[in-house]
Amino acid sequence: MESNAIQTTSRPPINKKPKGIKLFFAKLLQQRALVIMTVPFLLWLILFKYVPIWGWTIAFQDFKPALGFWEQKWIGFHHFEFLFGDERFLRVLRNTLAMSTINLVFGFLTAITLALLLNELRKAAFKRAVQTVSYLPHFISWVVAASIIQTTLSPDGIINELLVWLGFVNEGNEILFLGIPEYFWTIFGASSIWKDIGWNTIVYLAAMTTIDPAQYEAAEIDGANRLQKMTYITLPGIKSVVVVLLIMNIGYLLDSGFEPQYLLGNGMNVDYSENIDIFVLKYGIAQSNFSLSTAAGMFKTVVSFILLFVVNNIAKRMGEARLF
Repeated sequence: MESNAIQTTSRPPINKKPKGIKLFFAKLLQQRALVIMTVPFLLWLILFKYVPIWGWTIAFQDFKPALGFWEQKWIGFHHFEFLFGDERFLRVLRNTLAMSTINLVFGFLTAITLALLLNELRKAAFKRAVQTVSYLPHFISWVVAASIIQTTLSPDGIINELLVWLGFVNEGNEILFLGIPEYFWTIFGASSIWKDIGWNTIVYLAAMTTIDPAQYEAAEIDGANRLQKMTYITLPGIKSVVVVLLIMNIGYLLDSGFEPQYLLGNGMNVDYSENIDIFVLKYGIAQSNFSLSTAAGMFKTVVSFILLFVVNNIAKRMGEARLF
């Protein structure tokens, strides 16, 4: 007998999902309300962040404000050669990197430490009070904060009075802290931590709320103390947030600030207080050398862009959280 073979015909799936560009536009149409909400932000981003990039051409010109764009004299990389051959710029580059590193390292350590300690507080009223006190300096402008710091560190300020009372300094030989150049980086780091430590803990405290409480309960049953729970549960639980914030902050390594250096700096500590932003203001904008100031700003942006991609790629290779 001949067996009858059953012939089966393959049919295309009825509910075939769109792929590639079709899937993208399908999701775009599905989330059109969110897309419409982002339009104003995208317009702002393009108008104020991308359109002005054409101004980088000034860095390659001997720019004269009275002349048109095509009438400018093109001089190539002359301003960049001047920057990297100028002793003043190399000094402010050193200061910028030093102050940014101090702010990055100690800012991260102190904020994470305070967030861990606040997370362990059981008295809600005391926890809110500590948070409020630590947040307040962030909302004080640097003009007011600099005035407080100058008064505190003056020869007749509370720090010198305390040192005299403790016997570390003789009366009449008080220390002029802002007049000693080598002290400026320490003063800047301490001031930045005092001003922003509370504000920087908000993200970490929010990340800690996402940790499953069952992990703490299980650790407590196993006999873990608070330090062990912080080490083996809390810190690993916020690790991804810490890595992402670290990547973002390294991208701003050449942006050490402007207000604290400008307000706390003086002729005595200028060798340690002057950073790239003040250099641009003093030797570029104030002297109408717009090409030089553009070259310095362009250098900051390009280096920050490279640092961001390098650190993000390192995090990717290590299997850590990343920006993109």
